[in-house]
Amino acid sequence: MAKDLNISLLLDFYGSMLTEKQRRIVEYYYDDDLSLSEIAENEGITRQGVRDFVKRSEGLLLEMEQKLGLVRRFREMMDGLQKIDEAAGRIREYNEHYIYAREIDESAKQILEITRRLCE
Repeated sequence: MAKDLNISLLLDFYGSMLTEKQRRIVEYYYDDDLSLSEIAENEGITRQGVRDFVKRSEGLLLEMEQKLGLVRRFREMMDGLQKIDEAAGRIREYNEHYIYAREIDESAKQILEITRRLCE
């Protein structure tokens, strides 16, 4: 069964909406990289049962993302912050080389600090 690594991120956002057992099995499979057989042994269920849990949970996570779009918005926000960070860096660099104004430098520095903190 091919792994969709996007599921790990969906699990971070929506995992609390799954049952404890669903979340645990999906975490074993995606985060701990256990095989279906290893999970089956740990959980005392069949390998097919584990596969069914994983597939059903993936479907629920994808459905939640389709309805709520939190991961999509998170990615868009991170992309936007990166672009803001790059633009502030270019402004600061231009300011240093051509017209140096302390206010511009301080504002660009503040933008860089905020975007980097938000991206952590």
